[in-house]
Formats: sequence, C-alpha cells, structure tokens
Amino acid sequence: MTFEEFEKRVAKIAKMKLPGEAIQLKMAPIERILELKAQAREAKTAKQAGVLALFYPATTNETHLVLILRKTYKGVHSAQISFPGGKREAEDASLLETALRETEEEVGVDRTSVSVVKELTEIYIPPSNFFVQGYVGITTKTPHFIPQENEVEEILEIPLSHFMDDSILVTKTLSTSYATNIEVPAFLLNGHVVWGATAMILSEVREMLKAVL
Repeated sequence: MTFEEFEKRVAKIAKMKLPGEAIQLKMAPIERILELKAQAREAKTAKQAGVLALFYPATTNETHLVLILRKTYKGVHSAQISFPGGKREAEDASLLETALRETEEEVGVDRTSVSVVKELTEIYIPPSNFFVQGYVGITTKTPHFIPQENEVEEILEIPLSHFMDDSILVTKTLSTSYATNIEVPAFLLNGHVVWGATAMILSEVREMLKAVL
C-alpha cells in the first residue's frame, strides 16, 4: 500500500473505540497481568514510559513501521525488540512528549515531523514495574534513521504488508525473567521474535488497522 493511501485510511482510527486489553492480552506472556496491573496501580510505585508506533513512507513509497533492537545490557529488556520510546523524565510535560522525545533521540526522527493519530491502551510491564503509554503516529517524510549509539543495536523497518500478514503470528518457547521454558504468543517480524509488551501493543495497532485498510 502506498503511503498516501495509508495516510488517508489510518486517519479513520482517530475516532475508533480502542480494542483495549482484550486484544492486548492475546499476546500477553503471563496470565496474571491484569491482577498485577491492578496491584501496581494501587501501590502507586510504578514508573511511566511513552512509546511510539511510527509509520512512514519508505524510499519505495510503501508504508513501513519502525521498531528497534535494543543493545545487550544488564536489565529485563536487554536485546529485545521494542518501539522507540522510554522512561518519562521530569522535563516531559506529558507521556506523549516522552514518546516523541525518545523517538527523536533513539532513531533520529524530528519530533516536529510526527503527526499523532491515536493514543493506545496503557499497558503494565510487571518485570520492570512500568506503565507504558503507546501512541500511533505518522511522518510523511522518508526518515534518515540515526540509531542512538548506546541504546539501539539495530533499526528494523517493517513493511506494512508484512505486519498485516497473519502468518507472522507464532508461539515460541522462551525463558523470561519470571519463568523458564514457557510458551508465549509472539510476532515474527523481519526474522525477529517480538513478544511481551511490544507484541501486546502491536496487537492493538493491528486490530485497528484491520478495520480501515
């Protein structure tokens, strides 16, 4: 699909009701996530983060989505596929500002070039104790991606046609920070297994796009 056609159609999701947790939980790696989310909200000790599902025209004018492979480090999200985004800082006026700032820092996309289409359903990540707010955005310019040297191992450009193909839905046996050798729902994108919070957010994005594309 050309980016011009995608841009026209994706605007329709702005007024759509969010699919919500029911769709996200199809890709949840643990069964108790709603219970843990409620506990975290009551405790008021969780951190906040903002991430961006950014769609853009590739050099072929086909619509793509950008994801990143994080560097290997000592932490629960080491070497995982994720959206551009990160922890809310004191200077951020909102989580949207966090998502746009982090996207600019991590992949080099000017925050002023991004149009935000939709705020997604907030999710909770138990291992790192984060509430994550996702957003869908578009930029009409083909980005010149610049990976943040100390954060980003690789930038993944995912064609929309690949993202919407049901063959990317898989189940993998993984060892996580809270369990060993468990089967988790995942997406197989550009040869990478995408699971956990990123997969949950992707699930909601796909559900809305299915209704308009």
